[in-house]
Amino acid sequence: MYAERVLSGMRPTGSLHLGHYHGVLKNWVRLQNEYPCLFFVADWHALTTQYDDPQGIVSSSWDMVIDWLAAGVDPERAVLFIQSQVPEHAELHLLLSMMTPLGWLERVPTYKDQQEKLENKDLSTYGFLGYPLLQSADILIYRADKVPVGEDQVPHIEFSREVARRFNHLYGREPGFEDKAREAVTRLGSRRARRYQELRTRFQQHGEQAAIERAHVLLDEVAGLSHVDRERLCGYLEGTGKMILVEPGALLTEASRMPGLDGQKMSKSYGNTITLREDAESVTHKVRRMPTDPARVRRNDPGDPDKCPVWQLHQVYTDETCQAWVQQGCRSAGIGCLECKQPVIDGILAEQAPMRERAQPYLDDPRLVHEIITDGTRKARQLARETMRDVRDAMGLHYG
Repeated sequence: MYAERVLSGMRPTGSLHLGHYHGVLKNWVRLQNEYPCLFFVADWHALTTQYDDPQGIVSSSWDMVIDWLAAGVDPERAVLFIQSQVPEHAELHLLLSMMTPLGWLERVPTYKDQQEKLENKDLSTYGFLGYPLLQSADILIYRADKVPVGEDQVPHIEFSREVARRFNHLYGREPGFEDKAREAVTRLGSRRARRYQELRTRFQQHGEQAAIERAHVLLDEVAGLSHVDRERLCGYLEGTGKMILVEPGALLTEASRMPGLDGQKMSKSYGNTITLREDAESVTHKVRRMPTDPARVRRNDPGDPDKCPVWQLHQVYTDETCQAWVQQGCRSAGIGCLECKQPVIDGILAEQAPMRERAQPYLDDPRLVHEIITDGTRKARQLARETMRDVRDAMGLHYG
């Protein structure tokens, strides 16, 4: 069995905003304390829609990494790297493209959806059609079994599972697999070998799922068992072949409820964002200019917080006592809109303060960011090379 591992990436599209923080980065900070994590800058993915104007991708990549560090992503706990600096991603993508049916790509739900949304772009390219397969390669090359996504991205993870399944079916049956598996059983020692065979029989003849779980525990207890023998024994146990690519699972995350300055979802395309490290004066100015309940034309007009975008931000940034004050004061015209907005401003600035503090050393010395990415890329390439070695061996493409 392979170790638990989380993988996630983001396209470099400029400065990150508070929607990114609440929707993605807070989750990354939590996950890095629970699992081995790899987080990458998906610069090749940015090319799928920015292929005609790629000049800003590099600078946006470095800025985005600083935003990650500012948000609390810790390079001591997670591996941070840039996709294009690990060429094995492209190699695996190429090899997977040889065996992936065209229809699989065409039926990915976001394919036609994105074409309609970005109708001003010419997306009749292989890069756009094939980006779900590149995404699969990103995941499969690290044998990541956990990918944090929202519900709308679950079909992409299922696509990756199908690709892994098809690859393992085509190439997982190495020549002489059963003989090699039986030989591996003997290396368990007589007592464990008998127990393994018993559990294998119980699963294959009676379908006992618990037998598989006990067999995996048994294999984990064997010191000195090689990685290759462990994979053979797992495949032999379940009646399959050698597992080369791990089928990933979706680690469902709650959809971000971070509203923008106009009440819609915070998004650059709506022009309603506050960036992670935006200065206090700009934040104050933006919140003060936010629209409020249209019914409150004058200071003494009562309002309805449920019709006001500022109320949505209160639900993110203020406590129940403050929210009760807003509800009562707005409906009775006891408070004005500027008074109502001030606790939101205070909450946003308090959230941003540690981010600015964490970011400053990297702004003062950009070499620190480059060192983090260099170290992360080295670690990522080591994992990627291990997978590609097994992939080439399985496909008969290893030339020594």
